[in-house]
Amino acid sequence: SDANVDVMIAPSSLHATMTRSLLPDVYQIGVQNCWTGKGGAFTGESSAEMIKDLGIDWVIIGHSERRHLPILKESDETIAQKVAYALEKGLKVMPCIGELLEERE
Repeated sequence: SDANVDVMIAPSSLHATMTRSLLPDVYQIGVQNCWTGKGGAFTGESSAEMIKDLGIDWVIIGHSERRHLPILKESDETIAQKVAYALEKGLKVMPCIGELLEERE
């Protein structure tokens, strides 16, 4: 085991607590997204507070599909707001660059 390496697994939010219960504590658990702020009427979204309540410490923010799918089109400003709020609430954030496959290649 290398003390300088963190291994984080990010299943769907629905499976985060089950995944935590099945894996040794050496693995950290994250979720794949969080909302821009505290609760409210945002059906299906998970706030940083909800994620912390589950005992989850990580969140991945800025996935390319959330940036580029026409129905979502999350902007850099939205991603920045999510990151700032997650950090403020004590989550560790793994930011995604959000590039398209064509850009990455």
